[in-house]
Amino acid sequence: MGAPAGALGTVAVAGTLEPLLGPLTGIVVDAAIFLVVVVAAYVLHKAVIAPLAGRVFDRQGLDEHARRPLQKIVAFVVLFAGVTVAFGAAGYQGFLRSLATIAAAATLAIGFALQDVIKNFVAGVFIYTDKPFRIGDWIEWKGNSGIVEDISLRVTRVRTFDNELLTVPNHALTSDVVKNPVAKKTLRLKFVFGIDYEDDVERATEIIVEEAEQSDAILDDPEPSVRLTELADSYVGLQSRIWIDDPSRADFVKARADYVKAVKQRFDEEDITIPFPQRTVSGRDAWEEPASFGGDA
Repeated sequence: MGAPAGALGTVAVAGTLEPLLGPLTGIVVDAAIFLVVVVAAYVLHKAVIAPLAGRVFDRQGLDEHARRPLQKIVAFVVLFAGVTVAFGAAGYQGFLRSLATIAAAATLAIGFALQDVIKNFVAGVFIYTDKPFRIGDWIEWKGNSGIVEDISLRVTRVRTFDNELLTVPNHALTSDVVKNPVAKKTLRLKFVFGIDYEDDVERATEIIVEEAEQSDAILDDPEPSVRLTELADSYVGLQSRIWIDDPSRADFVKARADYVKAVKQRFDEEDITIPFPQRTVSGRDAWEEPASFGGDA
């Protein structure tokens, strides 16, 4: 059986170089084969694999911030595979086996040492694939809230509404409930207006609805609604439910503030009272002046 064409070519090249390099011929040829295979893997990645991965990312609708780390992972995998093949092609199988043994032991040790990093990396992959939020979204979790500024495979950076930058491990955002109020095109807001027990509930309800209908920031469909939800100690609670379009934190705060202010002004104009908390103190028996200490002699 004849030797493979590649092996014959290698032998021919070695025979040509041997008069020039002498005992170094084998080392130089193996190194050249290693380098050629690595360069071929790099060219294959740039010419074929990277464009193919780009088309896959386009079909998945990934944002630019999500594409960058995934492209790095693809490049690393291709390079690793290329180096592995290059070791075998260059005749470094023994070194490759030793390297694999060392890498397995190192991977085990690093896995124990970097459990949190790996956990956050996996959580970052889930964030990229599930897309619970995007850069620019307003999110809330565990009593915190803010605007997402950056998402990496390890951490997510969120700027609070006090202009503080929070660096949040990705695991913290995938292991608990995260609220994304702006994930949909509309957002419902609720606000309770408290009026006096002696005021006209029907008239107050009409005013609340009218001011919602006159606001440009509040949608007509779904239409505003009001429900009597509380009979508190000092007020009757009327809960207004309104919807705003394409919400952001700024839109939400301004829309609600303007709406509440308009309702308050109408209440003042029509003598509808927003009462203060009141307490009534009463005693079972009438108060009597205590007897004087000591009696008549």
